[in-house]
Parts: sequence; C-alpha cells; structure tokens
Amino acid sequence: MYTVGEQDDHEEIFPFVEHEGGHWQAPADLERRLYKLSEVDESYTYLRALARHGVYHPVPIEQTTRDPSRRQPHISEVTGSDGVTRVMTQVYTDGVLPRPHPYVVYEFITLGTLAHVVPPEVDVLVVNAATPCQVIFQVDDEERRVWSDLHEELFDPDALTNRIVSRFTGAPGTGPLLHGLAAGAHLCYTNGDPWNTLDWHGAGYSSEVERLEESWGVTSREEWLETQQRLLECEVSPWYWDFVLGARIALEKERGSGARVDTGQWRDCVESTLRRVVKASDEAEFASFVADMREMVGKILRYEARFRADGLLGPDETVRTVAAWDLGRGSQMARWGRGARYATRAEMYDALQRVSAGVRSTYTSWKQFSAAYVMGRCLHFDEERFGEWYTSVLEAHRALVRAPRSPWNTVPFQLPG
Repeated sequence: MYTVGEQDDHEEIFPFVEHEGGHWQAPADLERRLYKLSEVDESYTYLRALARHGVYHPVPIEQTTRDPSRRQPHISEVTGSDGVTRVMTQVYTDGVLPRPHPYVVYEFITLGTLAHVVPPEVDVLVVNAATPCQVIFQVDDEERRVWSDLHEELFDPDALTNRIVSRFTGAPGTGPLLHGLAAGAHLCYTNGDPWNTLDWHGAGYSSEVERLEESWGVTSREEWLETQQRLLECEVSPWYWDFVLGARIALEKERGSGARVDTGQWRDCVESTLRRVVKASDEAEFASFVADMREMVGKILRYEARFRADGLLGPDETVRTVAAWDLGRGSQMARWGRGARYATRAEMYDALQRVSAGVRSTYTSWKQFSAAYVMGRCLHFDEERFGEWYTSVLEAHRALVRAPRSPWNTVPFQLPG
C-alpha cells in the first residue's frame, strides 16, 4: 500500500480546466486536435483519435488490478436539464490528467477493452469531462461495437513509441527541474512519453508498478529509494567502465594538452593500475579480469569509431565518462517512482534537481551527454553487435538533436547563475 500518501494528499482527483472567452491552450497535440474536432462536432473522428491513443480512467488505489479486463470504471449518476437521471462513466486523455493523487490513480485502457468493461447500466461515456475538449457519447450495444471495431483497425502500441511528445502547459520553467527532465529524453522518446511533465502518469498506475518490477526488480518504496540513490551516485553501472575511461584521461593529462594516447599504452596503464591497487585472492580469476579490461579498451575505441561515423561524436571527440547512462535513467526513475506512488512529489523534485546538477558538472553539452549515454547503453546491452540496442538509441539521439521542439533545442545545457 502507498505509505507516503499523507505528504501529497490534495483534492484534485478529476481534471478541471478553466476556459474563459474561448481562449484555451491545449496541453499537448492530442488535446489540441480533440478540441478542434469537438468544436465542429466531428465525434466519429474524435473517436478514431481515442482508438489510436487510448484513454485513462480513475480507480481507487486499493481496487487496482494489472488485468485491464477486470478493471471497473468509476460510474456516477447525473440529472440533466431535461430532468432525466443517467448513469455515466468518465475517461480522459493523458494531457488533461491532474497531478498524481495518493489514493485515486489513473489506469490506461484501450477503446476496445473499454467496450467490454463499461457496465451495462451505463448510459453515457464522458471524455475529458470539465475541459474544453469534452465530448459525450451515448453507450449502447451498437456504440460498443464501433469502439471494438475502431480498436481493431487503429490501435498499434508501437505507433505511440519513438516520438517526441512535449507539453505546452504545466511544464516547469527554465531551471534545474526542467533540465533534469530533459536528461531523461532518450527514454521518453523511446516510450513515447511527454518529456517535460511533472504530473507523471506514464502508461497508467499498474503499468508503472509493473515496469519497475520487471525491468528493475523494484517492488516497494524502500527498493525505489535505494535504486534512485544508486543511480544518482552513478553506482548502478559497473565501476570498471569509468575506470578504463579514466586511465585514458590520466595518460592525456600526463602527456599534456592535445596528446593522443596510444592504444597499447592505454591497455598497459589499465593493467598496471589494476595490479597496483587490487589485491587478488585468485590469481587466475584476476588475470582473466585484467585481460577483459585490456579488451574493453578496444571495445570502447571501436564504439567511438562507429559513433564518429554516425555523427554521435566529432572527429576528435571521445567519451570521458558513462555517468550519463545512470543519470539519464535516474531522471526517469524519479518519474516512474512517482507514477508507482513509491515517491513523494518532493522526492521526485529533489532527484531531478540532483540529476541536473550531475549532468551539468560532468558534461558540457547535450550532444556530449547523449554520446556518453549511448556508450553506456551499448556496453550494457549491445555486445558490439551494433544491433537494435544501438540503432534505436541512435535514432533517438538524431531526433532529439534535430527536432525544433526537442528538449535539447529548448532547454539550455548550462543554466544561468
């Protein structure tokens, strides 16, 4: 059960958007389109957009389940101006969701699943209630069939990934919080999540809990706190990656500015330093480890050569530290922890600010940060195959560098003061 709720309790359970004089800034592209469709009464086209993107519905946290087919949407009775009382249920698109609530969470659901789980007594479905892009649909058997058919035709979860999603409203101003959010841009691009929101719902409460459990082994607040701290201190990645990179830096300093380090000298420096500082109890095992570290020099050089060919690094640039791999994931871990209700709002803010400080003290540009992040991902997963673990993050890097609305083209790397 969520143990830190009291620190973040508030009354914003359902979205509410003030809309005066016909002027409204939609929070994101989807809501902007839905607003235009609602204005011209294009309800079928509106439904098609919902079928592509899915919706969210509120659930008391103690009633959540990971099985979407067993979720019970919230229902209520409303009496219209005609005096007729109707049973309604409410769903929302991602951009209008309120800040996370400790005891009422939002679950993601497709239009196809919604057709099956909305109780038979429901008369109307209200989409984005109390917002300028609200639309009401009558619920009957024919309407449910339409939802199912549109889902089968249009819903493709892969189409919602590998894209830059920015919020137009509600994002923090320029500063450490926004900078810390921008440091998680690789993963936001890959997952198709909005990069600049602090009101994190992600893929829905249960999916955020499941993501942390399956990918990180995190199943509690205590485990989240430990993992978040280790990422912020760059202790999740193996220590020897930066040890090998540090040996090159030490040789460069020893030989003076602009000096190029010979590969053999670099390998010898790695080995001699290891033999000087490590006391091995098993000589054979230690000798194998030393050989692996000497080989890592070649692996790093080969990755850097590929990075230069693909534009990740300039002609004379190298990767100095892979701290970005932990810091970039630390930016997302802060948000995932908030979505899973393991983190308080203050803890998420603190983690993002610490990510920002770590990134700015270690790197000089978003491109340099990105190259180091890619190196960490490759050392972790790719095994010099230059397969999808590499090509997918290269795609993210290129999109984030080129897109005008990308965080790296809207958030200055170095902050004033």
